[in-house]
Amino acid sequence: MKNDVNTKAEVQMTNQEISEKFNGGRKVIDFVGKKKIFFIISLAIIGIGIICNFIFGTTLDIQFSGGATLTFSYTEDADHPVDQGELYDFIQAKTTDRITTSFSTDLMGNTGNNVSVQFSGNDSIETDIQKNLESDLKAQYPDNNFTTLEANSFDPSMGFSFLLKCLAAVALASVLMVIYVTIRFKKIGGLSAGMMALVALFHDVAMIYFMYVIFRMPIDSNFIAVVLMILGYSLNDTIVIYDRVREQRKLMGRKTDVGTVFNVSASKTLKRTIMTSVTTFTAILIVYILAYVFNIASVKGFALPMMIGVVSGCYSSICIAGPLWVMWQKRKAAKKASK
Repeated sequence: MKNDVNTKAEVQMTNQEISEKFNGGRKVIDFVGKKKIFFIISLAIIGIGIICNFIFGTTLDIQFSGGATLTFSYTEDADHPVDQGELYDFIQAKTTDRITTSFSTDLMGNTGNNVSVQFSGNDSIETDIQKNLESDLKAQYPDNNFTTLEANSFDPSMGFSFLLKCLAAVALASVLMVIYVTIRFKKIGGLSAGMMALVALFHDVAMIYFMYVIFRMPIDSNFIAVVLMILGYSLNDTIVIYDRVREQRKLMGRKTDVGTVFNVSASKTLKRTIMTSVTTFTAILIVYILAYVFNIASVKGFALPMMIGVVSGCYSSICIAGPLWVMWQKRKAAKKASK
């Protein structure tokens, strides 16, 4: 028992000396020691997201669920402005299908202001429905020159097939990423590194999904695009940290506590990771602000979840994937020692 206590004290002292030696005297943040706090934060957010999912439900865009879209252009009249809320209520009263509307502005000035009306459940848009709605809008807003720009229909079976293909793309990308990490980081436990990177990726996807639920945004092709981009972005952060862990393990020796190796590695890459994330977040924020000012719905629907994904990706790489990898390595070492 006495030997165990002495050994523990020696390891703790050695860790302190190594931290000062390999981090230039700068403070080493104990990410591993704070893992419970990080896990509680993530689980709390996921719990809130699940509750919101039960309350609000998940809405699929007509790209996936099937339906129809009518796009109208109109002009803004100073004396007779178009209230977006009133316009939505007026169109909804004309149909028994559930609708959603999105407004945008043509920056080139060709069509002025546009409104897209999505009808969930319609297999196609009948000509009389299109003509009647256009004439009704012209009668209700005679000074705003409502004109039909385009009409599109989405078959439900094709939409569901498209959704399955998108999910398959996400699954395939995730598997390939795990294989890549496993092969590249064999010296630090490739499979454990790959699996924990995958857990971090699932964490990021969950954050993006719950953002869609909380903000009542329909799941559309933007969601798939954001997920695929964040998978690559988050994995890149994780790989940078794993690469530094591999380097530090060589310098610090295999007898050094794996938690200390990770803490030193993460502390060394922290500034780089944060600055990269802040730069990316700022660029996307500017895009979102411009999209908000000019009311470009498609760009807003892409930029907002991207910002959430960037923050989550930075957080999960350091606070989720790393501590989980350390736990795996320690459990593996304990099993080996008990044999």
